Amino acid sequence: MPRLFGTDGIRGVANVDLKPSTAFALGRATAHRLVGEGGSIVVGRDTRRSGDMFVTAIAAGATSMGVSVHSVGIVPTPALAFLAAEGDFTAGIMVSASHNPAEDNGLKVLDADGLKLDDAVEDELEQLIWRADELAGAPPERLGIVVDAHDLIERYVAHREQLARRVDASGLRIVLDCANGSASEVGGRILAATGANVEVINADPDGQNINLHAGATDPAALARRVLESGADLGFAVDGDADRLVAVDGSGRVVDGDRILGVLALERLARGGASPDDPAVGTLVVSVLSNGGLQHAVEAAGGTVVRTPVGDKYILEGMQVSGAGLGGEKSGHVIVREHTTSGDGIVTALEVLRVTTAARRSLADLVESITLLPQEQRAVKVRHKEQWEGDPALLRAIADAERRLGSGGRVLVRPSGTEPALRVMVEGEDRELVRELADALSTLAEQRLH
Repeated sequence: MPRLFGTDGIRGVANVDLKPSTAFALGRATAHRLVGEGGSIVVGRDTRRSGDMFVTAIAAGATSMGVSVHSVGIVPTPALAFLAAEGDFTAGIMVSASHNPAEDNGLKVLDADGLKLDDAVEDELEQLIWRADELAGAPPERLGIVVDAHDLIERYVAHREQLARRVDASGLRIVLDCANGSASEVGGRILAATGANVEVINADPDGQNINLHAGATDPAALARRVLESGADLGFAVDGDADRLVAVDGSGRVVDGDRILGVLALERLARGGASPDDPAVGTLVVSVLSNGGLQHAVEAAGGTVVRTPVGDKYILEGMQVSGAGLGGEKSGHVIVREHTTSGDGIVTALEVLRVTTAARRSLADLVESITLLPQEQRAVKVRHKEQWEGDPALLRAIADAERRLGSGGRVLVRPSGTEPALRVMVEGEDRELVRELADALSTLAEQRLH
């Protein structure tokens, strides 16, 4: 039986392979393992049409175990993490498939500190989900209740606005692309607290248009709007607002690696004589981050630590190393002074803080980070876990690594969020990198269909 939990919770096509019965069972399992009768959890969702269905199912499961559910409605995932840690809650559950298309949805469980669960705890929850009906529920007089807690989002907004007021971006024109997702109501409000003139686009969710030709996974519309409006820069979050990519004033997309590079180099320069302090001098990234980012940080005296893919592994790496900054190429960025989870709005505030303090444009700052040619492919396959047992694919990978030489890398891994095999090829020769990525992807599709 495949593992329910991937790198970012439980994912699937809503009402097809992710059914409300799973959400109901998760509500019961979470209440049993993390909360206990008489406790409370906080539950939020993004703008997908299926969100209400899953929230209702979670609430039914948790209340049947004597746990009250505070439903905050549509919120960014980092807002739910903030509320789980700040409120009188023992756990939180976010209903979101993040950057995935509207037909997908997902279930993310957070602990009382607003952190994603350790793999071992997820394994325990998974076992409880399979036998959720066997768990002893609460008697009628001690059933939990559902509390309308929509107003709690203002706690998150107030905290982020406080961060925003530390940045003086007056005179700047910014475009914010909300991906028709969770940040649609609050993102512009927070950025405007910097004093910038903020234009918000793709902030009209209809349940079906989340991440559709918009947001961090498709910033073309943002780039066009930045150029059309003459804005100084643009920011794009994804559907649940935990990741961010930027667009500079010339309309060029700045991905998570370059954002991390800009922030890391500023921390090293600000740290001055303390590059050995891990909070200043260490950057934690995943195995997917570009080698050019590592070269730039190390050349400035910093240290780069790599982890498996997934922002919870980034945070674990930061906790172990003491690093103050970490993140992923996709735009998940964690700034430990402010948050323990990826928050696209906080990342935008950090970019604004650095650019305004330096009195330099984002386009100018990113020139310090020269990325190596890199190609990534998501290959739809039926047997993603079997790639390591396929001799033809292993031979092709070994041959690709030989052709790339010491300056190149090949990384193949099963996706943690969808039925796909992910292929990454990096090297100094752009044409060779593209050729090898195409060849490996084609072979994987043939062999693992």
